[in-house]
Amino acid sequence: MDLFCVAESEELLRAFEARPLDSLAGDAATLCRAGFGGGITYSRKVFIPLTHLCRDTCAYCTFTKTPKQVRSPYLLPDDVLAIARAGEKAGCREALFTLGDKPELRYSAARQFLDERGFATTVDYLEHVCALVLRETTLLPHVNAGVMSESEIARLRQVSVSQGIMLETVSDRLCARGGAHFGSPDKLPRVRLDMIEAAGRQRIPFTSGILIGIGETRLERIQSLLALRTLHRRYGHIQEIIVQNFRAKSDTRFATHSEPNVDDLLWTASVARLIFGSEMNIQVPPNLSYDDFPRLLEAGINDWGGVSPVTADHVNPEAPWPDLAKLESATAAAGLALAQRLAVYPHYVRDSSQWIDQKLVPAVLKAADSEGLARDDDWSPGSLAAIPPVAPAARSDRRVDALLAQAMAGHRLSESEIGILFAARAGDVDAICAAADELRAQASGDTVRYVVNRNINYTNVCTYQCRFCAFSKGRTHDELRGKPYDLSLEEVARRAREAWERGATEVCMQGGINPYYTGQTYLDLLRAVKEEVPGIHVHAFSPLEIAQGAATLGISVPRFLGMLRDAGLGSLPGTAAEILDDRVRDVICPDKLDTAEWLAVIAAAHEAGLPTTATIMFGHVETPASWAQHLLHLRDLQERTGGFTEFVPLPFVHMEAPMSLRGQARMGPTWREVRLMHAVARLVLHPLITNIQASWVKLGEDGVSQLLHGGVNDLGGTLMNESISRAAGTLHGQELAPRQMEAIIGRAMRRPQQRTTLYRPAPAERRTASLNAPALSDLVLTPFSGRRKSNDSIQLQH
Repeated sequence: MDLFCVAESEELLRAFEARPLDSLAGDAATLCRAGFGGGITYSRKVFIPLTHLCRDTCAYCTFTKTPKQVRSPYLLPDDVLAIARAGEKAGCREALFTLGDKPELRYSAARQFLDERGFATTVDYLEHVCALVLRETTLLPHVNAGVMSESEIARLRQVSVSQGIMLETVSDRLCARGGAHFGSPDKLPRVRLDMIEAAGRQRIPFTSGILIGIGETRLERIQSLLALRTLHRRYGHIQEIIVQNFRAKSDTRFATHSEPNVDDLLWTASVARLIFGSEMNIQVPPNLSYDDFPRLLEAGINDWGGVSPVTADHVNPEAPWPDLAKLESATAAAGLALAQRLAVYPHYVRDSSQWIDQKLVPAVLKAADSEGLARDDDWSPGSLAAIPPVAPAARSDRRVDALLAQAMAGHRLSESEIGILFAARAGDVDAICAAADELRAQASGDTVRYVVNRNINYTNVCTYQCRFCAFSKGRTHDELRGKPYDLSLEEVARRAREAWERGATEVCMQGGINPYYTGQTYLDLLRAVKEEVPGIHVHAFSPLEIAQGAATLGISVPRFLGMLRDAGLGSLPGTAAEILDDRVRDVICPDKLDTAEWLAVIAAAHEAGLPTTATIMFGHVETPASWAQHLLHLRDLQERTGGFTEFVPLPFVHMEAPMSLRGQARMGPTWREVRLMHAVARLVLHPLITNIQASWVKLGEDGVSQLLHGGVNDLGGTLMNESISRAAGTLHGQELAPRQMEAIIGRAMRRPQQRTTLYRPAPAERRTASLNAPALSDLVLTPFSGRRKSNDSIQLQH
């Protein structure tokens, strides 16, 4: 067989057998931890045995039955949906379809069932019920349908996110009389390998593995693993290798056949890890090892496989799944964290455009978190859903404490170290939040600050096509929450005056990149506000607007910033940052400033004496590696300039975002990820950026209240007219009045303080005015007509 080298397999066998099991397993575990850190995954699934009929007669199988032994040759569609919906209700994400191989070629009952319903083959019927599950539930199908042609594989790709077939062994001996696979044409090794290769050509995330203890030798196990490795190196499609141990079952030809012991299973799992390296997912089913299953973690596995809270293991009905609590406890006892995955593994989720049928990608992204694992809640930023409860949980990742100590001492963590913190689960999340809150107490005591301000978004007309933005409008974007508008300078001034009368110390002004705006327009906007309310702080103009304004005037960014500063600009919002990772920016905002350009504008602002905020927008298409890069960019710039006043995490609100409506983004971060972003930011940016802000617009009152115990010391602005997040679909309102702010802070057992933009205490008269503010007047919007109406312009001095 050309998929492995006999000499190599013999050499590996000698090397592996020459070593004690403890040494072999230790190296495998080290290799596993290098690739997967402290995580162990599993899939919460329902097992849907579409048919127990099979044309093969394997010596060890009790899954297959004859027509006389079953109520119906196949499950009916209603039966399939009943199982799927029970799983959905129990929190399952995967519908595992397992079935016998080509029963219609052996049994007339199978042919009659299919004929009566208009299906030519079992695969045709499987395609139909997979589509039904996708349409009627949130479960993602994975199919183990036996040997199929390449065209059948391609058809099932359209209705399943992954497929699989166990190679079992490359040993042709076992297909001879007396062997485990005698009388089973679909178990011929070459046939199965050809199918696995066809799946690679079709770009299908694929599951395979070996079955040990059925008469094969250890050399043949190694050769089987090498054959699978060769195919994976060609196509990159094998998402997991399963090492499954034979268990003897009564009423089979192998009822008295000896079973492999636990040490033999550990040896084989270790060998699989060493052959495939640190990146392959290695799985051993826990239910087949009974009470010994925790020992499997010693052998370099990183996945427990599918575990169902609803259905039995129909292939091994004598071996019940371990209780999920028991599985989590055993995993934590080994110093590892259990995480639920999808039927398709994270690598393939992250590269879904290449590996998953495009009609299925929206469902996959909806179910996935930032790591490509299963979301651990159904909450989304901007919604009115309750914040997910946080229950006490065990610690697991032993690396976290050392990293917390480094961060709390002010040391710069590496990107990979930050990644470990962002990957935290269960009790480790609580530990990270507690450490962040300790730093919060050191930096600001029990004081939680907020600023009374007003948002003035003077135009929503924008030439840029950012795929996350529901606020900006072109002439043809009326369907996206409102019509294009362009405020008059008089209206901008009126809003500033009204804000001042309501106790505001700041107006925050930003808008779209209007094609009729120039740098002069921004100067006009600034002058309109400062002439109307000289004492108000103007916090205005994103780095993108600064770059555009300078370009339209034909001057440098530093010169334009100096002009704005001299005209009364007090500080800049650090927006338009989104994610400071150009690979992500190329997807979500390809025509916007790149990372280096954004950082350059911010650095120039700091050098001009203009402080800025810093932001991140997270929970869409990026990964935690991008978060780590982003935080380090901010930390490094702050160390150089000291110009950031605060860091503001902005959870992605997905409801009306264009890329979400097209099914191209996740549904925002999970609550665990929100907690981690605020806490890890506190740790990573310590001691350089001392203010961490939570966004009530996106998280609601309960959300920000909880974050006050996880590193946050600031609730941002009252806003008065929040419109950008509202356009994206948030339901948390346009304003959070000072009395509401102070009530939230008080309930968290913190002391409220009204501040200015630059973190000085607000003057007493401003505080009094804000607490007794009248209601807002109706807004006046000027429809966009294609040209800005400007007051007298400030003349440029070239």
